Amino acid sequence: MDYIKIRFGDDFSKLAASSDKCFSDKCFEDMFRTVNPVFSISEQNWKPQMDMYETAREIIILGTIAGVKKEDLEIEINNKAVKITGMRLGTPRVNNIKYRLAEIRYGRFERILYLPLPINTEKVKASYEDGFLEIRLAKLYLDKTYKIPISE
Repeated sequence: MDYIKIRFGDDFSKLAASSDKCFSDKCFEDMFRTVNPVFSISEQNWKPQMDMYETAREIIILGTIAGVKKEDLEIEINNKAVKITGMRLGTPRVNNIKYRLAEIRYGRFERILYLPLPINTEKVKASYEDGFLEIRLAKLYLDKTYKIPISE
């Protein structure tokens, strides 16, 4: 099993010393100041995160697109690339409130993923469950040898 290495900072003493000196109201306000992100009510383009990996027989694309309805997804495929488009509808904005954090992107999205090798466009499967889109693409083997009859 492969593990992810996580490196933590070495010098925690400097961080602790600087935080010990900070007990005034101004210091706490600076640490926890209100974040007022700039919103655009109009549609925004965003890019969902994708993974692409391959097995001996197929290329698999896995995308995180939580909050997108299945009917709002469209997948276009040729033997060199996959284009995934869709729309995530936003929640209604409430007036007279302060957002403390706003990271979720809404609106139209589009991803074009170029494939590492040709695929058989006749053998493609796509599924969508729990916010994950999975596309399975069968590899096209061009190095096969075929016998061709010679006509008279």
